[in-house]
This record gives sequence, C-alpha cells and structure tokens, in this order.
Amino acid sequence: MISEELKKVILDELNLDDFDIKDETTAPEVPGWDSLNHINIIIAVEKHFNVKFKGYNVLRLKNVGDLQKLVDSSKGK
Repeated sequence: MISEELKKVILDELNLDDFDIKDETTAPEVPGWDSLNHINIIIAVEKHFNVKFKGYNVLRLKNVGDLQKLVDSSKGK
C-alpha cells in the first residue's frame, strides 16, 4: 500500500494537488509524469527518505507499488 508520505513527495514534485495513486498506478497514468519528471521524482524520493537507489533497481520499477517496496527495503539499510 502506498504511504501518504510517498504520495505527497510524488504529487509535490509534479505540482499536483491530488491524484489517486495506488500500488498499480504507472507513470503514464499520472498527469505530468514523463521521463524527465521520472528522474526528478526518484531524486526527490531519495532526498526525502534519505536513501540512495541503484540504477538497476530504478529500471526494474513497474509501478508506484514497486517504488514503495524499494523505499521500504532501502530504509532498513
């Protein structure tokens, strides 16, 4: 389940007031989430949660649920 904290980071980065983000939500479904903003979102998530992702892990992400799992697994390290 997507945390409100992750949802807020994504929405803030995209300058959106609200959008129904779920585990299965993919980037093309979210207004403004293009390839450039994808990089900005990943950087914003890393900064907010004080984590650093490996490039190959980011490339494996299929949806926002995968991003939440990556954040969760990285916070423990």
